[in-house]
Amino acid sequence: MQQRYVGNSGFRVSSLSLGTMSWAQETDEQDAAELLHAFVAAGGTVVDTAASYAQGQAEAMLGSMLGDVVARSEVVISTKAGVSSSETRRSINASRGALLSALDASLARLGTDYIDIWFAQEWDPNVPLDETLSALELAQRSGRARYVGISNYNGWQTAKASAVAGFTLVANQSEYSLVHRKPEEELLPAVEDAGLGLMAWAPLGRGVLSGKYRGQIPADSRAAQGRLAGYVEPYLEPRESRVVEAVAMAARGLGRTPLDVSLSWLLSRPGVSTAIVGPRNAVQLKELLDAQLSALPSEIARALEDVSAA
Repeated sequence: MQQRYVGNSGFRVSSLSLGTMSWAQETDEQDAAELLHAFVAAGGTVVDTAASYAQGQAEAMLGSMLGDVVARSEVVISTKAGVSSSETRRSINASRGALLSALDASLARLGTDYIDIWFAQEWDPNVPLDETLSALELAQRSGRARYVGISNYNGWQTAKASAVAGFTLVANQSEYSLVHRKPEEELLPAVEDAGLGLMAWAPLGRGVLSGKYRGQIPADSRAAQGRLAGYVEPYLEPRESRVVEAVAMAARGLGRTPLDVSLSWLLSRPGVSTAIVGPRNAVQLKELLDAQLSALPSEIARALEDVSAA
């Protein structure tokens, strides 16, 4: 798997990152171990998680596999803090105290003494930006995080954070795909200007760009499950369906899969360092690992951009 530098830094990541949002929920420990082993065997390095995923259980599951399923040195751990979630409530707290407490808890769950890249998961309008950034700086200076970044910050928030940090932010982790191109308006220019890399989550439009929702909602899909149905539903509208059909047509013409076409387009975009994918089982991971992930012909890329810009 291709290794790429993140922004202007020396931090290297695999072109695909293994997301763990479903771990300890839809994906059990046995399946997660199989996914992790196969991903690393294929050359993948980045495993992305968060303190908020399954209320910390996703991190704990990953931590239980380090040393047994894969060596700690084989993986690049990306985790996030500042958000807490339950079935009924989601809250943001990016204060210095909350972030540093969350970092220590993440390290304990993961069973490691450092995080490769640690993110403030969301902008907190109730906390001074300097305070949030001070937690990232201390984490890096103390060695508990090798690199630090911001997540889900929009364009002006990214520009401001980079300008006032006084230390190096290397990445912004945000949603980006052919059905969600909003980052191109302000975020990508801000990321590039600041020398950051974009680690793109939901690069397959929360699953719809794989083509599996064309004319149906599979019983085993996220859209068919109560917890995640609302996560997928915004991308099942007519506009998004037109984009999916265009991707499927391009895939047929190229002899590739819709998944491959979608990821290849994304990974060719300026500023994108890695695509965070979230396979829930070995079959989904195999399709991802079988993808060519090579640049699309320019005329096809332009046609997809025209359709998805509408």
